[in-house]
Amino acid sequence: MCSKQLLAMGLGTHSNILQTFFSSNSVKNKKVTNLTEDELNDFILSVINMKPDVKDPFYVLDLGWVKCLMEKWNSKLPQIRPFYAVKCNPEPIFLASLALMGAGFDCASQAEIEAVMGIGVSPDRIIFASTCKPETHLKYAAVVGVNLATYDSSIEVEKIKKWYPKCGLLLRIKVGDDNYARRPLGNKFGALPEEVILLLQAAHTAQLPVVGVAFHLGSAVTHPEAYRFAIASAKMIFETAEQLGMPRMHMLDIGGGFTATPQFDDAAATIKAALESYFGDEPGVEIISEPGRFFAETPFTLVTNIIGKRVRGNVKEYWINDGLYGSMMNMLHDPDRVIGTVKPLALNSYPDNTTCSGLMTYSSTVYGPIANSLDTVLTNYQLPELNVNDWIVFSEMGAYSASAGSKFNGFDTSAIRTYLAYSSQSSESSMNGNKV
Repeated sequence: MCSKQLLAMGLGTHSNILQTFFSSNSVKNKKVTNLTEDELNDFILSVINMKPDVKDPFYVLDLGWVKCLMEKWNSKLPQIRPFYAVKCNPEPIFLASLALMGAGFDCASQAEIEAVMGIGVSPDRIIFASTCKPETHLKYAAVVGVNLATYDSSIEVEKIKKWYPKCGLLLRIKVGDDNYARRPLGNKFGALPEEVILLLQAAHTAQLPVVGVAFHLGSAVTHPEAYRFAIASAKMIFETAEQLGMPRMHMLDIGGGFTATPQFDDAAATIKAALESYFGDEPGVEIISEPGRFFAETPFTLVTNIIGKRVRGNVKEYWINDGLYGSMMNMLHDPDRVIGTVKPLALNSYPDNTTCSGLMTYSSTVYGPIANSLDTVLTNYQLPELNVNDWIVFSEMGAYSASAGSKFNGFDTSAIRTYLAYSSQSSESSMNGNKV
């Protein structure tokens, strides 16, 4: 693949939305290419060959997958508008592509609001979805007009009354027993059942408009049927608010926790059925959600360089220039996370067979670069024998990776560059594959 292709800005006959996106000011001077999924390996090689002396890690963001995932969402949950959780991955071009495809945004801080509004998103497409907001952030939200926020305590009611009394509120509730997700959130967020009436009354007394209910079952929900119980709980709160003489609620936020796996179909079917059962007689209720991992995880591929090697007995040990304190911080905080594919790219050792096809594999350990033994990326993993300046490629590395990394030991995760690609895959064919 030649460098001319890397600089191409047009997308030929592809989606009008993405044509608009790629021709917009937000991608000027960005490296963009149009490729099929099978060409991803060649694309990575072309990036490396542009500056062969530079061995820094980098991401490839496949915007074709982003489009594919949005089509999947709109097909399975057409009545629910996604408000992407910016904390999952705040890459500006990624945010811009979601914005152009109609997404709203879940922001948890002033910086995230600034990032989203900086790409031209209007404040009515943002929810300030933190139940504990610094007062300075609240004042900023009031100035720019972000008029929707969550709360789950009386202290938050007092803060909002003082700094943003016109803000529409969603009462965030805790649902279930925290066994619904790989990473539950209920220990920190959400009103308990016995707190609901008091919090509704507190907001009503403060003359704050409570417009609806929000819940979040946690990151990577493993029991889709939990959504039905949560939606039923939300309906009870709608009825409770009405009994308390409060204005009729008109918004339900079902949170996130979705993964781009076949399990999404089960979750979507459960949610649609529950909404029909509990809110089918509630005309005019707006349903939103806060997906993060669903959109961010699959489109990003991380490419790392081998910077060290050691052989101990039958085990090959490698050091790469990114790790658990960088882009793979998600593995450190989520030990049950199932990583995507891990592939060698032996540009140095086997230039005529860079994918190491047919080569013998060995039990291998892969370490990150940090001077801490916790920075162990892979153990007992089968890899061909590689050497310094070869590469290891990790797929599905977009969720809580760049956004969660640190600068420990001077390895700056925020400095890792992202290259843009667009794979021309249809939603029907790609959703039947392994990645989604």
